[in-house]
Amino acid sequence: MGELNSLNPAGPAAAEIAFLWWLLFWIATVVFVIVFGLLLFELLRRNTESQNVQQDIKKGPRDRFILIGGGLIPALILIVVFGFALRSMIVLAGPPAPDEAITIQAVGHQWWWEIRYPNEDIITTNELWLPVGERVRLEVTGGDVIHSFWVPNLHGKIDTIPGQTNVFWLEASRDGIFRGECAEFCGLQHANMAFMVRAVERAEFEGWLKRQRAPVPEFVQEQYAVGKAVFQAEGCVGCHAVRGTPAQGQLGPDLTHIASRMTLGAGILENNRGNLAGWTINAQAHKPGNKMPPIYIEGERLQALLDYCQSLGGVKPSPSGDSFSDGVEV
Repeated sequence: MGELNSLNPAGPAAAEIAFLWWLLFWIATVVFVIVFGLLLFELLRRNTESQNVQQDIKKGPRDRFILIGGGLIPALILIVVFGFALRSMIVLAGPPAPDEAITIQAVGHQWWWEIRYPNEDIITTNELWLPVGERVRLEVTGGDVIHSFWVPNLHGKIDTIPGQTNVFWLEASRDGIFRGECAEFCGLQHANMAFMVRAVERAEFEGWLKRQRAPVPEFVQEQYAVGKAVFQAEGCVGCHAVRGTPAQGQLGPDLTHIASRMTLGAGILENNRGNLAGWTINAQAHKPGNKMPPIYIEGERLQALLDYCQSLGGVKPSPSGDSFSDGVEV
């Protein structure tokens, strides 16, 4: 889910990186064709001269060829490439964002991403929203080991280091869903540590902020009250937080608006009822080594827990209250 392609840039930083990549690619292609062509020319040329005659050829032309082809031309290529690389470095290392820009904090954990909007009092997981055409300030750090934050369609990589905050910036020039990855080996499930970046128009972004700031809904149907009690009784509160409730755990992802997220397990599962049930009962079967242990919950209690979890994020229950209407946000 989500586009992952550094050669299809969706922002000015990624466009600069893609330009430099294509420049190097075409220079390398031209050099390869010339060198390979000269090699073929020598291999296919009819040798009509004797060995003695070849040894008597003056060294002048050969020396000039070596000097120009082996020294001058490579030097010119390196100077040109250095100039463009220096320009790219200046563009990518430009001002992180204006003072009034949106600030987003990303914390890398084994193996998921905590995303914070400190000025909006919003915490979410494995999903980052930003408005199209606006440069946002990104502050990254590590929660346990070194990770690397990378959204190929939008920018390059930056390490998330425990105890240190690195400042970055992101800007999307078009809307879309872009996939991010951890680009620094960080353990068993390093390859399954993805996150999604959603670039939307400013009005839609404001609507998302409003929904994320909203308190969790309190539905009157019995199954949601039962599910909330199961959530607290089964130990979920020890690891997870749900704002406005007694659940204030810090070891795992914040679940305040889990129903509004696209994926589970940092991008490995689509967020739907069936996958949520499988992840809740035995997350180790989907992502071995993660910190969520298997949990045995009887059928009716599990269904009530799923009802409650799917209510977190503004998903409307059906009019009858017997089932859930997935994906309808309020």
